[in-house]
Amino acid sequence: MEAVEVGYGSVEGKNRMLLYFPYDQEIISLIRSIPGARWSRDLNCWHITCGAGPVEKLNEKFSGKLSFFITELAEARVGKDRPERSSSRVPEEMIKTLKIRQYSYRTIKTYSSMFGMFMEYYAGKKLEEITFEEIREYLIYLVDERHVSQSHQNQSINAIKFYYEKVLGRPVNKYYIQRPRREKRLPTVCSVEEVASILTATHNIKHKCILYMIYSAGLRLGEVTNLKIIDIDSDRMVITIRQSKGKKDRISLLSEKALVLLRQYYKEYQPKIWLFEGQYGDQYSDRSVQEILKSSLRRTNIRKRVTVHTLRHSFATHLLETGVDLRYIQNFLGHESTRTTQIYTHITKKGIEKIKSPLDSLDI
Repeated sequence: MEAVEVGYGSVEGKNRMLLYFPYDQEIISLIRSIPGARWSRDLNCWHITCGAGPVEKLNEKFSGKLSFFITELAEARVGKDRPERSSSRVPEEMIKTLKIRQYSYRTIKTYSSMFGMFMEYYAGKKLEEITFEEIREYLIYLVDERHVSQSHQNQSINAIKFYYEKVLGRPVNKYYIQRPRREKRLPTVCSVEEVASILTATHNIKHKCILYMIYSAGLRLGEVTNLKIIDIDSDRMVITIRQSKGKKDRISLLSEKALVLLRQYYKEYQPKIWLFEGQYGDQYSDRSVQEILKSSLRRTNIRKRVTVHTLRHSFATHLLETGVDLRYIQNFLGHESTRTTQIYTHITKKGIEKIKSPLDSLDI
């Protein structure tokens, strides 16, 4: 389950805790159970009374199902300073070091929130005095009591190691922590017919364009919202994805059908800088894209769990099934190694339809 970012701000003249998270019906149901929980259309978030906190109380209320934490992002969204909380404020030097090393905005956000939770756990104790064994104790707590995912645990390790090794300059081997074994799960993929039904169920031309671009080029969520008008090259029929994961540029396919729709969209909306702009000309938000897909899915008969990233997985799988070389798909997706791309060979149905189960050969 997604983590919930907590900020503080004024709603209708009252101090409230502001809750930010990607759309998740289960989280919404849990938050609705908090007395006085309300949705703010202006702030685009849920908010609750400050009396519902502190963070530890919220975690206890939901038995660890929700990961509440304080982030600088929430503070920036509200545009107000939140109360000082020495137990959860990430050291300024850590933020500066992340920026100096040119870590991406998303990585800074993740490291800040993960390290903030670590600080909450050892509230009142100086960070410099926390021992290696105490770090291990915290990681065991995440697994045994919080039941976090392996991805969450790995991100926590990365954030903790960054602070002690890169900020405080301590030796790497002194703070080495055994990594959890990565789960080997196959990604969810939509059939060609299912993708067609999602796109057909999307009526707004801007919304349709966004989903077209994600599926037709295999884009990540942040990549489609980061696209600028200049990134579309209709002469070469390619899209340039700039400074994406790993700070790498790459190109991907520009679909002919997507280009036709893009031209219609451009005439109607006339974006200035970003290919997809918000109501006031700012960059379109990731959350809005997620809402678009959720809304379209409700108008289909698809029951599997489909996310924006599912469209990216479907792009790769469908290319593989039509005979496109795995190395091209690797480049389109921006994978560092073919080993990452090879996961799609495990879910493609290419060739499988010719193989019969041994049960079908039994005379029964």
